[in-house]
Amino acid sequence: MVVKRTWVVFIVLSSAWFSSVSLAEQVNVYSARKEALIEPMLDEFSQQTGIKVNLITGKADALLTRLRLEGRASPADVFITVDAGRLHRAKVAKVLQVIKSPVLDRVVPTNLRDIDGYWFGLSQRARPIFYVKGKLDPTELSNYEALADKKWQGRICMRSSNNVYNQSLVASMVIATGKQATQKWLNAFVRNFARPPAGGDVDQLKALAAGLCDVAIANTYYFGRLSNSLRKEDQELAEQLAIFWPNQQGRGTHVNVSGVGMTAHAKNKENALQLIEFLVSDEAQEWYAAMNSEYPVVSDVAIAPTLQRWGEFKQDTIDLSQLGLHNRAAVELMDRAGWK
Repeated sequence: MVVKRTWVVFIVLSSAWFSSVSLAEQVNVYSARKEALIEPMLDEFSQQTGIKVNLITGKADALLTRLRLEGRASPADVFITVDAGRLHRAKVAKVLQVIKSPVLDRVVPTNLRDIDGYWFGLSQRARPIFYVKGKLDPTELSNYEALADKKWQGRICMRSSNNVYNQSLVASMVIATGKQATQKWLNAFVRNFARPPAGGDVDQLKALAAGLCDVAIANTYYFGRLSNSLRKEDQELAEQLAIFWPNQQGRGTHVNVSGVGMTAHAKNKENALQLIEFLVSDEAQEWYAAMNSEYPVVSDVAIAPTLQRWGEFKQDTIDLSQLGLHNRAAVELMDRAGWK
């Protein structure tokens, strides 16, 4: 009862805050991306259109829970979050509505958006293998599947199985190779962990640089943040590491997205659609991807210099809307393998 009462107060206060903005032209955004990584682009949208953007940021799962609890009373018009798995959860939770937009259909590749039009990708991040320069010969590496070999026993750093990035990676393997093959791989892969899973992606990269393991799997944008950090220790850490793009002779490296949807009870639908379409414009795509050390979803948009240094790679082009559909199977397989 205490928890519910707290949420009710929270919802009332947030609704009051949004309604206090007495502007006819406005749009209300819930974003799992940090304010500094998205607000300048929203400000540019406001400058170009005259539409005021009211922004609330928070943790991805917390914002989804908030949308569910607010229901029809939610002031939110637009929901921005990370990972196709989470976007699928939002769709299943019925907090999004179908977006009909020729602009989005034209510029966002079909594999980077929901098959029914509930969400669209905004930026891409890859989840490759990282290693320490000079310590490991990259010719030892090939694909995700090979990390189950006995030679990697005690040499791999990974975060926990409750992380949606890992769940989506495993879901992609279920789609590519089937449940039986994925379970066999997981059973051996987990035995090769150098330590019990702990921390986030950056923690895996730090453990790798500290010599606690020989390889780690992490999202590229975390590496980009370390490389572009103003902190000398972060830059030095990034300098020690290198990316290996797995599965280049097969389906390609696993790629996921940050994405956007229009909320089910949006009060400012036209403004929301205008904002979402702005987010896939060439101008917004180039800035957004560069700020987040990610890849644009729109083709022919310039890639940030940091990402250019990493080189070109073949990416897995599976339909990302399928990742959410296979999330439950992925979690069950990970649990059976003992991935904590």
